[in-house]
Amino acid sequence: MTAAERNAGRTVVLTGANRGTGRAIAETLHTAGWRVWALGRTPTDPPWLRDVPCDLRYPETVGPAVNQVAEEAGALHAVVANGVVRSLGAVGSLPLAQWREAVDVNLTAVLALTQAALPHLRAGGGRIVLMGSHAGSRFFEGGAAYCATKAALKALAEVLLLEERVHGVCTTLVSPGAIASLPGDDSPLKMGMSSVARTVCWALEAPDDTVIGEIELRPARLTGRPAVSGLDRLQAV
Repeated sequence: MTAAERNAGRTVVLTGANRGTGRAIAETLHTAGWRVWALGRTPTDPPWLRDVPCDLRYPETVGPAVNQVAEEAGALHAVVANGVVRSLGAVGSLPLAQWREAVDVNLTAVLALTQAALPHLRAGGGRIVLMGSHAGSRFFEGGAAYCATKAALKALAEVLLLEERVHGVCTTLVSPGAIASLPGDDSPLKMGMSSVARTVCWALEAPDDTVIGEIELRPARLTGRPAVSGLDRLQAV
């Protein structure tokens, strides 16, 4: 049985599907046979990607959107929380409005998405993927809002895994490093969007008797020079 045959009729809700990595995730899941529903402000164009209006800046809009999907699709089997804002600025000058938006979109909306989806996912042993980031553990100047929300998301994912495993719901945190997600970005030091998308798909299709708690993704090349082994270093001395 192919992946498309195995996933035929299975419904997944995805946020942040209109561009970049989110669009790559949507396309990969569609190819794998999933019925993909996109929650967001910006309409998407492929006919196979069903849109449900939802503004993650206002987390109270998320629950009704999830329930709409479950009602129209007949069931809900998976959720991928990918929607994000990257508010950057020094701690001393970061506008409170940007901080609040980051917390609402990157964290509170994820909680609202999860709470609305759980009753449906428990019914059939569903899967949840939360898109984290290296920024959740590798902090950087100017990243207070982004790093803080991604670090909190890591905690949320672990608690969710512990609490919902007994109900048959599996949660995975996917934490990628640098992704070539902007037009024209072909840096060999970054991961391709399709590579991240394939990992998300793999997490959703893991064996029923496993829980993949966290997947950390790093670019295969960290510098523009070939890696030097320890033996080579010793021989060069």
